Amino acid sequence: LCAGAQEMSLSFIKTICTDLFCWLHFVPLCSGSGDELKNKTMASLRHLKNFLHQCLKQETVVSTDLPLVQELGTTLREWTQIWHKLYVSNKTTLFRNVQQMAYSLIEYRSQIVSGTLPNDDLVALKKKVTAKIDYGNRILGLDLVVRDEAGNTLDPERTSTVSLFRAHESASHSIDERIQEEKMRLQNLEKRRQTLFSGVHTYSLLINLRNFVCNIGEDAELFMSLYDPDKSEFISENFLVRWGSTGMPKEIEKLNNLPALFTDLSSSDLIRQRLFLVCQIIRVGCMELKEGKKHTGGLRRPFGVAVMDITDIAHGNIDDECKQLIMSPLIPSRVIGENEPLVAVFNKVIATREVNHKGQGLFVTLKLLPGDVFQVQKHYPHFVDRTTAIVRKMGFPEIILPGYVRNDIYVTLLQGEFDRGKKKTPKNVEVIMSVLDEEGNPMEKAIFPGAGYEGITEYKSVIYYQVKQPCWNETVKVAIPIEDVCRCHLRLTFRHRSSQDSRDKSEKPFGMAFVRLMKSDGTTLPDGKHELIVYKVDVKKADDAKTYLTLPGSYVEVEEKERQMGKSFHHAGIIPITKDSFQIATLTCSTKLTQNVDLLGLLNWRSNTERLEEILQKLMEVEGGEIIKFLQDTLDALFNIMMETSEEETYDTLLFNALVFIISLIGDIKFQHFNPVLETYISKHFSATLAYQKLTKVLNYFVGHAEDSAHTERLYAALKAFKYLFHFIVQSRILYLRWVPLRNSLQEDQYRECSSVSQVFTLELKMYVIAYVFFPSYSRYIFVENLSFPHSVQLAKFTESIPDFQMVRQKLGCLVKIVESNLFKLPDCRDVLLPLITDQLSGQLDDNSNKPDLEACVQLLSTVLDMLDCKDVGPTSGHVKLIVDRLLRRVNRTVINLSLDSPFIGHYLACMTAILKQMEDAHYAQYISTFKTRQDIIDFLMETFIMFKNLMGNVFPPDWMIMNLHQMKVFLRAIDQYSDVLNKYFLDSAHFHLQLWNNYFHLIVAFLTHKSLQLESFSLEKRNKILNKYGDMRKSIGFKLRDMWNNLGQHKMKFIPAMVGPILEATLVPEPELRKATIPIFFDMMQCEHHFSTNHTFQKFENELITKLDQEVEGGRGDEQYKILLEKTLLEYCRRHRYLSQSGEALAFLLSSLLENLLAYRTITHDESPELRMSCTVNVLVRTLKHSCSIYKYTLLCAQPWSDKPCAPHLIPWDGTQGWTQQELKERLFQEIMCNLDKGKMWEKAIEMAKQLVKLHENQMFDFIELSQLLKQQAQYYENIMHAMRPQPEYFAVGYYGQGFPSFLRNKMFIYRGKEYEWLEDFSLKLLKSQFPNAVKMTSTSPPGDNICNSPGQHIQCFTVKPVLNLSSQFKDKELPEQILNYYRTNEVEKFQYSRPFRKGEKDPDNEFATMWIERSTYITAYRFPGILKWFEVKSMSVEEISPLDNAIETMELANEKLSNLVQQQACDRSLPVHPLSMMLNGIVDPAVMGGFSNYEKAFFTEAYIKKNPDHLERIEVLKHLIALQVPLLDEGIRIHGEKSTEQLKPLHNRLDLRAKVEKLYGVITLVSLTDSTLKKGFVRDRLRVCSFWEEMFQI
Repeated sequence: LCAGAQEMSLSFIKTICTDLFCWLHFVPLCSGSGDELKNKTMASLRHLKNFLHQCLKQETVVSTDLPLVQELGTTLREWTQIWHKLYVSNKTTLFRNVQQMAYSLIEYRSQIVSGTLPNDDLVALKKKVTAKIDYGNRILGLDLVVRDEAGNTLDPERTSTVSLFRAHESASHSIDERIQEEKMRLQNLEKRRQTLFSGVHTYSLLINLRNFVCNIGEDAELFMSLYDPDKSEFISENFLVRWGSTGMPKEIEKLNNLPALFTDLSSSDLIRQRLFLVCQIIRVGCMELKEGKKHTGGLRRPFGVAVMDITDIAHGNIDDECKQLIMSPLIPSRVIGENEPLVAVFNKVIATREVNHKGQGLFVTLKLLPGDVFQVQKHYPHFVDRTTAIVRKMGFPEIILPGYVRNDIYVTLLQGEFDRGKKKTPKNVEVIMSVLDEEGNPMEKAIFPGAGYEGITEYKSVIYYQVKQPCWNETVKVAIPIEDVCRCHLRLTFRHRSSQDSRDKSEKPFGMAFVRLMKSDGTTLPDGKHELIVYKVDVKKADDAKTYLTLPGSYVEVEEKERQMGKSFHHAGIIPITKDSFQIATLTCSTKLTQNVDLLGLLNWRSNTERLEEILQKLMEVEGGEIIKFLQDTLDALFNIMMETSEEETYDTLLFNALVFIISLIGDIKFQHFNPVLETYISKHFSATLAYQKLTKVLNYFVGHAEDSAHTERLYAALKAFKYLFHFIVQSRILYLRWVPLRNSLQEDQYRECSSVSQVFTLELKMYVIAYVFFPSYSRYIFVENLSFPHSVQLAKFTESIPDFQMVRQKLGCLVKIVESNLFKLPDCRDVLLPLITDQLSGQLDDNSNKPDLEACVQLLSTVLDMLDCKDVGPTSGHVKLIVDRLLRRVNRTVINLSLDSPFIGHYLACMTAILKQMEDAHYAQYISTFKTRQDIIDFLMETFIMFKNLMGNVFPPDWMIMNLHQMKVFLRAIDQYSDVLNKYFLDSAHFHLQLWNNYFHLIVAFLTHKSLQLESFSLEKRNKILNKYGDMRKSIGFKLRDMWNNLGQHKMKFIPAMVGPILEATLVPEPELRKATIPIFFDMMQCEHHFSTNHTFQKFENELITKLDQEVEGGRGDEQYKILLEKTLLEYCRRHRYLSQSGEALAFLLSSLLENLLAYRTITHDESPELRMSCTVNVLVRTLKHSCSIYKYTLLCAQPWSDKPCAPHLIPWDGTQGWTQQELKERLFQEIMCNLDKGKMWEKAIEMAKQLVKLHENQMFDFIELSQLLKQQAQYYENIMHAMRPQPEYFAVGYYGQGFPSFLRNKMFIYRGKEYEWLEDFSLKLLKSQFPNAVKMTSTSPPGDNICNSPGQHIQCFTVKPVLNLSSQFKDKELPEQILNYYRTNEVEKFQYSRPFRKGEKDPDNEFATMWIERSTYITAYRFPGILKWFEVKSMSVEEISPLDNAIETMELANEKLSNLVQQQACDRSLPVHPLSMMLNGIVDPAVMGGFSNYEKAFFTEAYIKKNPDHLERIEVLKHLIALQVPLLDEGIRIHGEKSTEQLKPLHNRLDLRAKVEKLYGVITLVSLTDSTLKKGFVRDRLRVCSFWEEMFQI
């Protein structure tokens, strides 16, 4: 690879890498194997990436990729980032959707870059790609991409503003429709079906036969069709499937895939009350199923039926959208009687419904699709392909489009009655049908039993065994060329079939019948039943077509001959007639063969030109449905007559009336859905180039004789049909100009044409309105060809002649078409037309206009602006000036008056932006000069500034990025121009206008802080796009803000402190250059206020800045860099100032400190931990002295007396009534506090609050009822203290080290109060997992070094600390119950200790206690626990070392204290379990791990230790005393244990005896008798306190 690397195409390598990148990023994350594959592939890709970097360094390659390919890569990279976020946030549905769309885009991209697609396929694929990209961007909340018709992204620099807006609107609408379809797909089925099939007139039903399960044993034919049981009629032709005797299709390759598309279904077909899919099963074999080889084979015998109700599918009540196809078993076939027709069986099975199919049946899938066969093949190619059989409806679709050609004749063998002759039983009749010409030659493959197979020449019917009157109801399709229909006929031969093969061969046909497909008058065989004459065939002439065709084929023909001859018809006897009877039915579905004589006369007019006048008159008597069926042929015939008789005027009026009749017919509500058909004919199939002359001539004649009553009706009919008449005229003229060489008289012809049309509009007002309504829609056809300056003058005069307030919409619509024509592109013509257009718009948009047509006005204005922005229209400066002078102010006021939810606000804003964009610098100056007074300029600028500020970002949707930025760019240039106006007219003292300047500054700040310009909030891709196209507009407007402020001079003081907030907003924009340019304005404000104020301070500025800074930072603005830059800049300027050096420096430091706290508060505001949020809130409240309602209430609670004065309104509770006094509010607060303290088991604090209320009600209010309730409540608190269980919480020390923590946590230590029963493991796990998942837990409890404190990461140190008891003076040296002391052990504490063991000297292998020292760290918090927070910062810390002897004394004290507590609890409550006491006693008497106090004996009681440490003798005696003190405690514990121990605990109880050893070594200690009462008072606990130890020593 490396050897040939330099020769590789780098663009090709880039393509490979992009594909690899996209594929790797979209490997499914949920699969383990996928992750493994991705890791391996990523490792390989890194090597390829390094290689490519080397290649790209050596050669610069200009990308030859298509823009769409580049966009695909950019889109996939952007989607990848969002896709991963969706995975992390567990948004499964959207995650899967993005994944599938990305897979599709990757595949599309591969196809595009392959270069193998044909151009048409490439164009189609581009449309598909852009549609998917746009849809994906919308659901992901990304920006809308606007494109041209080719799918390329629009360049706003080369696109007019109006076109850009229209492109955004169109793209957004398309995406909204797509999203709405997706939503509807998941909602109500009926609504979804209405959405799917709205505007659709033709439907198709896709059926796929998956399997046929039935044990026949012979070959079978399956005929499937749609059936209406209520009318007993078949709707469609048959779908034929040939099934083999082996149980599989004859064509084995079609196994499990036999699709058929039932097409041309109309809405009336689908809304039938019931609709069934039926299948006739015909077996092909012997007469009987179990007959042998000697019997006749190949006979078609009825076997059974299968039916399925598909009404719900047709009505759309079954969801087939999600599952694509619904698999449903058909009701199975069943063996039927031999003489029962299959149609009768259909009805029986449908009526019965419940059939025990025993697992047999047909299994199909169904799906309803909108559209005809061509539309379905185009839109659903994955469903319909070349193998799909097309099953036509036996009838026409609801709409017959031009070009739709069909020539099918359906023949149904109904029934017959046949004489048995010499046989004893009825015959087994087989009908053989064929299509022959007049010579008797068969038409090959003209008969189609069912779709899915080629035609056959001879069709054989089903045989019913020994039935005298067989009913077949078998339908076949006859399809022959249209030119052969006139000479073809159907021949039907009847033959008896025998079950014995030998006898069957001798059987000859016994009868014959025939019917002609076309009658003698040229019309097709009428639809319906036909009773045919059955002739004998035992004579040779029966086979001669020329002979039997001279005879009547049906009894209807006999009746016609009798009517013609006037006497009875007698058969000549050439071919004898039998007594048998036979019926068939026919249905002709042809767009070329008619059954109407009058219509046929028109279609064949060339053969009867002498009857042409009669034919045209008769045409208007033909039934409408027949004309609609042959609409294209009928219109072609009329215009052919018109063209071929162009030099005559004989038939002009008749042709005109006939055309009006047809147009009026389509206007009827019954045929209104054929309007698109007529429009398609005019635009694609109409070709009469001279028709316009004939039509306009007749129309002018009717107009000229409008007062003649003989022509009034015709004239009104023509005006009703004027829309399409005019379309025919215009299309004919266009064709004429396209194909006929232009002559010198062309302009005169055009004038004549315009004049002829204008005459229509000179009629009375009623006709005027009717005609003009259609003129705008079609006037574009007039103004597209070869018009010049004189025509513009005529059009202007014509438009001006229309009254101002009549037909405004039609007039403006007509002007729109004129502007869109080539006429408006000519500068001379614009000079004539544009004043007219501006006059019309000015009159409509005038302030005095009552109800302006906003829609028509904006359509005209936007079209004009769009045309003026084109490159090929010549000079436009003068025209833009005209629009600015006449319309700019009116458009501005229209925008101001429109509400933001108006449907036209976006259109008018686009027009206003377009005007401002096309204005040159001279236009601005010239426009300002048109104002007569300065007040007029002020009014204009004021409304402009306010309008700009209100419109920015509030009209166009946020995802219209290009449109919003384009608008901002245009506004920026306009603001720059208006800045010059301010400096020129309103800066001097005489004309200074404060409000105008104030609005200007607010506009600049609003522009500067607009969200669409905040590049930092965008992705890197989007940011680069904006910078490359527009630059950073914030810098431009920010520098303008600085310059304009500096220009104010002595007027600056007028904007202090009002402008402090807006300027602060501008400085907080995170753009370094902008901040450096605008922060000095603060110093300028300080300097200005200091100079002009009487006390020479800047107090107003300072107060306003601090207040606004708090609001802005809380709103999300500001950062650490801003804090540093603000402090640095202010210090730099202030220190250089003579008078502001000290005060300015103090303000700089104050702002810096405030910003630090505010930023810390904001950082933690959205944190999931309530402790962090609360802590930060307290810090901000304390440090910034923010006053709030809570602080007022706290002041009221603590400082205010019990006053009857009314409360301030802001202190009254939300649910309170008016008129609260301070005493009532204070009492309520006390009650709420007591309730919360009770919930928190802080009864000691609740008692303190209750005592204050008791004093109030006892001594002041004398409310003894309330007093009694308070005393009861207080008594309950006391009882809870003594009896309720209060678990003691643990305290944890947590240190946050590293620069990765917020400033209020960074390198600080805090003490946390744990929850009940919360241990260190649980606490640390919660801290690391939920609050700081990226932090590293430190394993050491020693203070960290600088390397950890200064590291960029997060390191957490967490360990348990013990609170230090801090009794108040009232409890000092007093005997307290254990229940009271337990509270103060973990509450009212602020000092905590942590002991870390370490060794000094060499370790004694026999006794490690001798060298075990303790390093004790003491922490003091800022506030006592419990408090408003569950954690407080450590304010001071001290460390001391504890010797081994002192450690032993403390250990014995704690052990004795714990034993004393346990003995007291057991003595007080005999119901407590004895197991804790057992474990405690056993641990002291028989220590298995630490060795008990025997280790102390070895370490401290030896002569060597005492000799070495003589100063420890006193403390050694203390330790001995503590050991001796355990004996009476153990004695009492063992006594209680013996009383409560069970048989299982007796062996343990017998071992609990240390008395002899301890009393011998350390003496005897006698305690006060431990009765239940003394135990309850806690005397034992008090005696164990260190402070009373020496008193105990003297009692020994």
